[in-house]
Amino acid sequence: MASQQSASNHSNRRHKHEGRQKHIVAFIFSIVLSLIAFAAVASVAEVNATFIIILLLVMAVLQVIIQMAYWMHMKDKGHLLPVVFMLGGAFVALTCIVMALYWVWW
Repeated sequence: MASQQSASNHSNRRHKHEGRQKHIVAFIFSIVLSLIAFAAVASVAEVNATFIIILLLVMAVLQVIIQMAYWMHMKDKGHLLPVVFMLGGAFVALTCIVMALYWVWW
């Protein structure tokens, strides 16, 4: 009896699923960010273009974080190596962009 209970507890821990609620919240948040982006671009005549560009960049970063955390499950344990490689790739890409801008401007 005790071995059955411990086996079922181990099975429950191993197959724990986060459920629909977090995915639905992440999906709604993504939709809201997209709608805000569309509204910002539509109001380009009334609002400063620099503000809209900054707003769009911030919302794009938020979208990437949501996509990676909830849809690609990067927030779960065991995903450290892909995160390290993505951060390394982002560092190399940003270094290339900065050096290209430096090369063009000077």
